[in-house]
Amino acid sequence: MRIVAGSLRGRKLTTLTGTDVRPTGDRVREAIFNALGSMGVIEDATVLDLFAGSGALGLEAISRGAKHVTFVDSSPQALDVVRANIAACDCTDSCTVVRSEAAAHLARNQTTYDLVLLDPPYEFDSWAELLSGLEAQTLVIESNRPIEAPAGSQVLRERKYGGTVVTVMAPILAVASDRPPSEEHS
Repeated sequence: MRIVAGSLRGRKLTTLTGTDVRPTGDRVREAIFNALGSMGVIEDATVLDLFAGSGALGLEAISRGAKHVTFVDSSPQALDVVRANIAACDCTDSCTVVRSEAAAHLARNQTTYDLVLLDPPYEFDSWAELLSGLEAQTLVIESNRPIEAPAGSQVLRERKYGGTVVTVMAPILAVASDRPPSEEHS
């Protein structure tokens, strides 16, 4: 695995091994971040990489101009890999690593993020609970099926890449406020 684009393009990343691990492939990461770049949501963003795994999604965000990424995972082994990848990319000052279950981290931390990257294990099924605890301008969800937007949010984009479904959501108010005001005619 490697960083696909941006200032860290080509840097090799270490991944976890085993059958429980499903790192986001280069093609899917490139598609996700090209879409986010065209939406203008990466530059100077504060990012939460929840279920960080190897940290590839968050590091791709740093490479493409995010200001800071918080990596959260419950696995000590995953966090060792995240720390090694952060060091290999020489971006320690732009990163925070937290060991925690996702829901527990959200309950303790009331930070509002510009961008939240969610890539839990495919068998994860607590979407309603998790999404209700998030405050972000843009959410990117990677799953094995479409995920319904919670009340107050809407799906902006949904694409399938093999067995992976990527859903981009935003609060309805954030989407409406990004539109230019309509002109009034007298």
